[in-house]
Amino acid sequence: MTDSPEATALRLGLDIPDFAATGYYGADYGTMKPFHRAGRLLFLSGHVPQRGDVLIHPGRLGDTVTTDQGYAAARATGENLLGGIRQAVGSLDRVRSVVRTLNFVVCTPDYTDVHKVSSGLSDLLVQVFGPDRGLGGRATIGVMALANGACFETWATVELDD
Repeated sequence: MTDSPEATALRLGLDIPDFAATGYYGADYGTMKPFHRAGRLLFLSGHVPQRGDVLIHPGRLGDTVTTDQGYAAARATGENLLGGIRQAVGSLDRVRSVVRTLNFVVCTPDYTDVHKVSSGLSDLLVQVFGPDRGLGGRATIGVMALANGACFETWATVELDD
């Protein structure tokens, strides 16, 4: 028998923020709501690698941030995304599947390993939800800048159980 996503997250010792208690940090970046639910689909607003007021590995891939640091930043972003899911529906166990993620990597024009950075997020989602539920469609785009110097951001769509 496999662990539930909540049990797996606990076993992995993940640092998942409680946005129900602290509030969604994305509001600091402008007017938005943390999520929108349409039927069984949950659309999550942007998440970045931020803990409190501190960005994890700010900067630009191919310049001041290494691929390994970018991967770690994407993984930390994934922990925030899990906090966003909990804020929206109360439990990771409500996730039927990750439908897709859209990922943004701040990088130099010649940096081409953006897919390796996004794997930090994807690998975490597969660890927590398993390959059938945790691996969805994914696109990664190299960009010139994100708010406050974040090196990574993701948007996600998740399918929920009834």
